[in-house]
Amino acid sequence: MNRIAVLGSATMDLIVRQARLPRPGETMSGSGFSAVPGGAGVNQAVAAARLGAVVDFLGMVGEDVHGAQLRLVLTREGIDHEGLESTSRCSSSSSSEPTGTAHISVVDSGENAIVVVSGANAALTGLSRAQHDTIERAAFLVLQCELPVSVLTEGLAAARSAGAFTVLAPAPVIALPDGFLDLVDLIVPNQHEAAALTGESDPVRAAELLSAGRTWAIVTLGAEGAVVAFDGAVLGLAPARPVQAVDRAAVGDTFVGVLVARLAAGAPRGWAGRAEPLRAGGITEAEMIDAVRWATVAASVSVSRPGGTTSMPTLAEVAAILA
Repeated sequence: MNRIAVLGSATMDLIVRQARLPRPGETMSGSGFSAVPGGAGVNQAVAAARLGAVVDFLGMVGEDVHGAQLRLVLTREGIDHEGLESTSRCSSSSSSEPTGTAHISVVDSGENAIVVVSGANAALTGLSRAQHDTIERAAFLVLQCELPVSVLTEGLAAARSAGAFTVLAPAPVIALPDGFLDLVDLIVPNQHEAAALTGESDPVRAAELLSAGRTWAIVTLGAEGAVVAFDGAVLGLAPARPVQAVDRAAVGDTFVGVLVARLAAGAPRGWAGRAEPLRAGGITEAEMIDAVRWATVAASVSVSRPGGTTSMPTLAEVAAILA
């Protein structure tokens, strides 16, 4: 089975539920608290694994209780995490950094506000030989922008050299070096990230710009669905599945993880993305639209439940909805 390598952030999500966001200087009561293993990288890895994908996770945590909890959840989800480094093995001055944390306020409407403290994620400034080996045996590499850009660039270069299909969820939007996006086969921003990357507020036009040069682009629009584009041309608008939103914290990560899991399931075993010249590594329009359909359903399930990794559906749940 094709392997998916996720190079990304690992954080402990500290979630407070409340009626609304506080005003500056205001103290208010919340209605609930939970601590959930997360981070965009871990979330995407879990979402893919629950769809039956074979997943490797690469990143860095601290030598603390949060790091131990993150390793435990990866183990429980069947995700290989030999590539999850500890800051104790980091020779830099940042080796005392704790595991990253995300401080999340979720209001009753389901909207959220998030403050991320990178911690150990920022201490990963280069890939180990073992992490390189993991990328080189993967058919897909998934990245976000919550690690230092030098590490992302190194990972993309290794994946391109090995012929893997590369997927970028560009959150948060950061300054990217020249040529960075040329190494990406599929970019999956939301409409705000797409606008920041292109300067184009129209998500259709933004998708066209991001997909130029034989790249896939999927711009997610929340309840309005997603724009799917390839090589500078929009292929269509994939509709969303209407649900009552409870918590949007992990909806984007669920979409990306399930999307890639579905693509990996449909690719020939041992497939190397860049060996096929058509459709950015041999992925057809029909395969991409099918993967978007699965990802949309999975995202609708996630948004209807509280939490991050705790909200993500299994293969059986998504298949039952699509049956």
